[in-house]
Amino acid sequence: MTRNERVVVVGAGVSGLTTAVLLAEAGAAVEVIADQLPGPTSLAAGAMWGPYLVEPKDKVDQWSRDSLAEFETLASDPATGVRMTSGIEASRHAEAAPDWATALPGFHPCDAAELPEGFASGYRFTVPLIDMPVYLDYLQRRLQAAGGGVEQRTLRSLSEAGPASAIINCAGLGSRALIPDPNVRPIRGQHVVVTNPGLTEFFSEDTGASPDLLCIYPHGDTVVLGGTAIDGDTSLDGDTEAAAGILTRCIAVEPRLANSRVLEHRIGARPTRDRVRVEAAPLPDGTLLIHNYGHGGAGVTLSWGCARDVRRLWTRK
Repeated sequence: MTRNERVVVVGAGVSGLTTAVLLAEAGAAVEVIADQLPGPTSLAAGAMWGPYLVEPKDKVDQWSRDSLAEFETLASDPATGVRMTSGIEASRHAEAAPDWATALPGFHPCDAAELPEGFASGYRFTVPLIDMPVYLDYLQRRLQAAGGGVEQRTLRSLSEAGPASAIINCAGLGSRALIPDPNVRPIRGQHVVVTNPGLTEFFSEDTGASPDLLCIYPHGDTVVLGGTAIDGDTSLDGDTEAAAGILTRCIAVEPRLANSRVLEHRIGARPTRDRVRVEAAPLPDGTLLIHNYGHGGAGVTLSWGCARDVRRLWTRK
């Protein structure tokens, strides 16, 4: 592709905004079209880097490493909302650490004394922790600085994106109807944001396939507590029972949270697919279509790596 050709990016979640930034900085005349800005599911994320429960593994490993390197660089600027944070991931069973964790700075298995009551194993590492409202605002500002534009409207089909040299589909769960792709399904997630009683380290539990998650992510004056993973649920309404369960689980691990004040609830529907889809597929009229969706709960973790693959697909056409 040549510089200054109009490129439409559909979707303004973390995948759409990251992809739009890279393409705009490569010289494309980028316009993001989205029904909500920023995307509510990305806004609701915790968010800690970690390639959880996504395939294909070989590509996920590379996308994750690419994103990790970018987040490590971004962490040097407080305005990005990214910072390198130490903490513990633990399990109530004797579990080996995943291979991605062992390569992180400061990795070491935890002694029993470091673990909360009821946990059998765990490991400490330093990892990017991302304050999503701040980070998504940073991406929007970076896109604007690169000359990219944003239009808030709902597309019923890709043809409504208007004439463009390329369309990049980062519609997430919207791809189910827009493409259509029946293989995309929602996994509802909920977080509770509370005042920070003085926490500086994260804690997360390896809960496997359980719908009840446990994570504690401090972001300055606030802490994001999680969470849930309800397969097939698209509702973005708050669930008071789920929120109460989140608070109970997190307070059991970190009693200082008992006196924290609830500030808000964040709910999203993770766009989940058996395999993340990043590939080119020309439309019948010859317009280049590139897909970038189906990241599940790893959208932040894979965002820069997947966006770089999209840029490569765009430049070689």
